[in-house]
Formats: sequence, C-alpha cells, structure tokens
Amino acid sequence: MAEIIQRDGTWTFDGETLRLVPGHDKNVSLLRKTLGELTVPLTALAGIAFEQGKKSGRLRLRLRDGSDPLLQATGGQLTDSSDPYQLTVEPDRYGVAEYLVDEVRNAHLIEQVPVTPCDAYLLTGPSVPLSVSAGDGTASFDGETIRLEWNWKTEEAKTAAGTRSLALADVAAVEWQPAAGLENGCLRFTVRNAPTKAPPKYDPNSVELWGFKKDPLMALVAAAVQARLPHPSAATAAPKSLTGPSADGPGAGAERPAAADDHDALLRRLRELGELHQAGILTDEEFTTAKQAVLRRM
Repeated sequence: MAEIIQRDGTWTFDGETLRLVPGHDKNVSLLRKTLGELTVPLTALAGIAFEQGKKSGRLRLRLRDGSDPLLQATGGQLTDSSDPYQLTVEPDRYGVAEYLVDEVRNAHLIEQVPVTPCDAYLLTGPSVPLSVSAGDGTASFDGETIRLEWNWKTEEAKTAAGTRSLALADVAAVEWQPAAGLENGCLRFTVRNAPTKAPPKYDPNSVELWGFKKDPLMALVAAAVQARLPHPSAATAAPKSLTGPSADGPGAGAERPAAADDHDALLRRLRELGELHQAGILTDEEFTTAKQAVLRRM
C-alpha cells in the first residue's frame, strides 16, 4: 500500500483503487470538501503524474474519457483548486509522492489497463438527494426529479413561470459552465423536444451563475444528473451489422475469428504504450518491459 498525507488531503493506493480524501486546511476548496471522499478504481485511470515546484509540488490523476460523470458534466472547466484529482504536495514529501506514482504506474502496467475512452461510468458521481443555492436560484435533485427554485435576483421572465420540476426522463443533457471574465456561467438542462437558445438569464431550465464562491457546487448537481443519463458513448456507438455479406466483400459483416480480435487488441495495446511513453507517463525501462510482455503474447 502507498499513502501520502498532506494538509491538502490524503491519497491512498491499495493496488486496485485510489482513495482520495480532501484535507481540512482552509485552502481546500468548497467543492472538494462537499464532494468528500472519492474511490477511483485503477481501471478508470489513464495516467498519473507528479510535478515538482520550488514551494510545492502537485500530484495529478488523468482519468479515462467517459469514466467520471463529474468530468463529463464540467467539460474540463474546473479550476486546479476545485479539481478533486489534484493534490498539493509539500517539498518534504516529494519522495513519497514519487513512490505513490511508481506504485500506481506499475499496477497500471501489470493489469494492462487501457487508456481508451470508457463506454460506461466507472465512478458513481455525487450522492443524492442534493441541493445547492447559487446565482439566481436553487437546484435540487433527488435522483428522479430536478427542481429549480428562483430567488429575488432572478429575471422576471423566469420567476413568472414559477418553480420548475423536470423529470429525469425528460432531460436530454446537462452542462455546467463557470463564470469567466465578463461572461456569466450557468447550470443548464436541455429538455427533450423543447430546445432553447435563450441566455441562462432568461432560460427557465437554467440557473445563471455570477462567479461567486458557491458556483462550483452547481457542478455537483450537474454530475449527479449526468451519472443517471445514458452514457455519451451510447449516442455514438455504431450498430452492428446483422445482415449477410456487405459491399466490402463476402462475409464482411460477419464476426472475425477470435485470434484476429486478440491480435488487434495486442496491437492497440502497443500503440497505447507508445503514447504513454511519448507523453512521459512511462519511463524507458517501464516501456521496454511492458512492450516485451505484449510481444511475447503475439
């Protein structure tokens, strides 16, 4: 087991999962404290890195695309301080951080975890019921229904419609955007058969955000809803051919022999290892060892 304990939080790796617990320091973000402990399975990881600095270092996890509803809903727009997959490391613990990275990387190689996008969420997302007040309203979610209530700062066009209740089955998509510069942010729900291009200020299915302290908490509502919507890969998955020969030649629509599938999988693994090596996630020695293991199986 590898563990690093810092004021910013504690990360523990048991060979199969990473347990991320936010610290109690005043500099720990409200989002991380509210989200609480996270358990990240090794299969959800695309990589891990440690960056040294003069005053402090930083551990970073890179998750596979489509593995986490929080990252899916926020689209990579969380700030470093709000990102639960980063940990500030003090200089006297650099050695411990490097050891943790080595342990995770070795396990990642041994288990041959792919770095390709996931076709299902591997993290559960925030627990429900959940209610957050920020911007011009309060967003609540109990797992089945989203409730939007307005406050005195809400535009009259939205308050006139009253409190909104959206059934999860009627929601096609959810997005969270932070306020940036002069642009306000939002928590927006896209309702089936009722799309709108109205700005969040006037959209009755959106909460407008102005860049205040509690704005990131709306990302938790977005993530909880995202976790219960169909996975994004479902919309892009190509249907398998159930018919006979295609224009590509006799038997083109039929399944290939298992041996061909295994060979292709090994080739993909070699490409993935090469990408990890080029990105600096794997050392020369780790890359050589893993590559030889794959070649032996071919």
